Amino acid sequence: MKNLCSLSRLLALGFSALILVGCGNTESPATTAKPDPAANKAEDKHATSEKPDAHEGKDKHAASEKAGAHGDGHGEVEPLKLKADEIQSAGIKSEPISAQDVSEQLTLTATIRPNQDRIAHVVPRVPGRIVKVNANLGDQVKAGQNLAVLDSLEVGEAHSAYLQAATQRALAKADFERAERLHTDQIIAQKDLLRANAEYEKSKSVLAAAGNRLRMLGVNAVPTIDGKAVSTFPVSTPFAGTVIEKHAILGELSQPDKQLFTVADLSKLWIEANLFEKDVGRVQVGAKAVVSVAAYPDEVFEGMLTYIASVADKETRTVQARVEVANLDGRLKPEMFATAVIRTTATTRQGASVNALLVPTEAVVLMNGQPTVFVEDDDGFEPRGVVLGQKLRERVVVKSGLTAGDRVVTAGAYALKARIMKSQLGEGHGH
Repeated sequence: MKNLCSLSRLLALGFSALILVGCGNTESPATTAKPDPAANKAEDKHATSEKPDAHEGKDKHAASEKAGAHGDGHGEVEPLKLKADEIQSAGIKSEPISAQDVSEQLTLTATIRPNQDRIAHVVPRVPGRIVKVNANLGDQVKAGQNLAVLDSLEVGEAHSAYLQAATQRALAKADFERAERLHTDQIIAQKDLLRANAEYEKSKSVLAAAGNRLRMLGVNAVPTIDGKAVSTFPVSTPFAGTVIEKHAILGELSQPDKQLFTVADLSKLWIEANLFEKDVGRVQVGAKAVVSVAAYPDEVFEGMLTYIASVADKETRTVQARVEVANLDGRLKPEMFATAVIRTTATTRQGASVNALLVPTEAVVLMNGQPTVFVEDDDGFEPRGVVLGQKLRERVVVKSGLTAGDRVVTAGAYALKARIMKSQLGEGHGH
């Protein structure tokens, strides 16, 4: 019985081993077969045929980049060939470019101020009541023009003293002339003649003092002798200009410490700005500048840097600068905000002058987002992509894409662009 059980165990183990061996060998005869040499050869041939395509892709990419440098971004654009009459009708003009000295631009936020050398605060020298107002705010006035009339007790007293002094001089003069005749006829002594002469000279001095008193009070015109003292006097402007402030009110009492009018000559204005310390060395008095304001966005006003402060503001760490601008038409207004662009000659760190290629801003057009200019040569007009730099008023610096001597289209670039775009659209419809 014991032997029978052992035999049964051995049979069970053997059967299990056969099952495990059968499950582990899952590969079919087809998959375990040896590789077909013909198939391997075909695969190698296919891989070899793919390599030229990769090189071709690189070449196409390089060609695309080259075409992009010409500004179209979709492939190389052939130069445009135009006849002479077509060039003339499109208004196309070109000129060779060369390296030029580049002027830097220092842009500053500024405020327009009246010319402080040509501004006057009109005030009376003595208290007086305003009895007449001759000027209004904004009026254009001439030099010496009366702006208002005041009535002053002090002026009346000074005028009365002047009239009295004039009368005394007239009497003294008559006495002296009478004494001269009597002395000639030997009727009076020499001492009487000298006394009459002394009284006459004294009366002239008193009259001159009375006249000076009137002038010191602001009454420039010596009143005529009519036996009546005048207490009114005018206030006038010392030079021609514009009334920019008016405080004169009819009937009010004016005081010497209160201005009645402010007159400014606005034919030349000050543009005041602040220079940062790092920019002080880049500008100097006499540098040319242009000023622009929001009121006239398409215009600039030419001026000159006339002043740089000798000291810096200890709080803002800036240095005050001033640009003077002509304003003959009166369009610039004091207290306007402005942008002042001061031009200086750019230099390298070694002090050498900086040269660059400059083209007019009208010569640059955008083609597929790329700044492009047209270069004229024997083959026609070639669009060429450029990299732009600093914009200098009506010109722009070309950092790359052109060389000195290239003949650039300066007028009619948009007409050439339109022709290229039209031809590209025609090709697109053709496909």
